[in-house]
Amino acid sequence: MKVAILSGSVFGTAEEVARHATQLLKADGFDAWHNPRATLDELKAFAPDAFLAVTSTTGMGELPDNLQPLFHAIRDVLPSEWRGLPGAVIGLGDASYGDTFCGGGEQLRELFAELGLREVQPMLQLDASESVTPETDAEPWLAEFAQLLKA
Repeated sequence: MKVAILSGSVFGTAEEVARHATQLLKADGFDAWHNPRATLDELKAFAPDAFLAVTSTTGMGELPDNLQPLFHAIRDVLPSEWRGLPGAVIGLGDASYGDTFCGGGEQLRELFAELGLREVQPMLQLDASESVTPETDAEPWLAEFAQLLKA
């Protein structure tokens, strides 16, 4: 199964989580693809069977700059070939920001819903004020994600 991993990161933490997820999924037998600067054409060429998005949140709950072009390109086109595919989101944020905590992740959940992706498990929210090693903290959730994709 081909899993496309999208990531949005400001300081590199979300990108590190995405890289770690790529390694774990590959070790579990998946064809995992991650490009933090992916274009819509590159994503379509990969022809994913499933999606994982990992993103931090900036400002007032926005997506990081590196993910915005792909996000808007997908939203403009809404590729119908992805309807019904499984997907899930890992959101990184800081709970001290209140209402905008993991806002970037929520935007990706909304995009996945617009695409008609099946959310296979609830979004993992990683709180920067509690997590020192978010890539390690994501491992149990990622193991469950892999099992749900195999089911």
